[in-house]
Amino acid sequence: MVSAGIDIGSRTIKFVILENKKIVDYRITDTTVEPLKRVEEILKDKKFESMVATGYGRYLMQDRYNCEIVTEIKAYAIGTSFLYPDCRTIIDIGGQDTKVIKVKDGNVIDFEMNDRCAAGTGKFLEVMAQTLGYTIEEFGSIALKGRNSIPINSMCTVFAESEVISLIARGEDKKDIALSLHHSIINRVMTMVSRMNPEEKVVFAGGVAKNRCMVELLGKKLGNILVPEEPQIIGALGAAIIAEGNLKSITAKERR
Repeated sequence: MVSAGIDIGSRTIKFVILENKKIVDYRITDTTVEPLKRVEEILKDKKFESMVATGYGRYLMQDRYNCEIVTEIKAYAIGTSFLYPDCRTIIDIGGQDTKVIKVKDGNVIDFEMNDRCAAGTGKFLEVMAQTLGYTIEEFGSIALKGRNSIPINSMCTVFAESEVISLIARGEDKKDIALSLHHSIINRVMTMVSRMNPEEKVVFAGGVAKNRCMVELLGKKLGNILVPEEPQIIGALGAAIIAEGNLKSITAKERR
């Protein structure tokens, strides 16, 4: 049984192929302004029997490929529980949204989502990194070298960018500014987390989970947190698991 899951996010597209409950292939690529063209490139020469789509662009997949769609919340719950069966709380910080999901046995119990602005997301980090002259890949490592925390008064991306420029002009150490920006994001995320009354075990997923500073600061707030080997593919993995379940249902019907 070979199934596929695809997660079309605002920043990246994630694709997973699952065979007999094992990940045999995956790919991550930028979404760009032509997501369907990217999808065509990903699916070229790929063989699978069933596919489910999730993410912001899932309706594009439904229209073009007539495949089943599922919400990111459900996909993340299933994908995370597949890797960590005893997981109870998921924190997902993606390109343009943040989600906190309470789960039990793969089922969504409750969730909270911030998708109305870029504050506290990967896009916020990307803009701040560029403002300070760093790549997004090195930003977390640079922030860990900071020694002093500087108050960041605004979480609005536009206003925070202006504030960072002022701090640079004032002569503040860029490493300290980077650390302070990470602290401000963590504080915002923890406000969401506290409202959800998190339970162990906590899994940190999404692209921002690749940021070493974010992982360290979140761990200090919540204790031991789990980070998947490839935190960006969790939604696509969940979609592939659902697709595999659909395949089993079809097979069972055919047998009857």
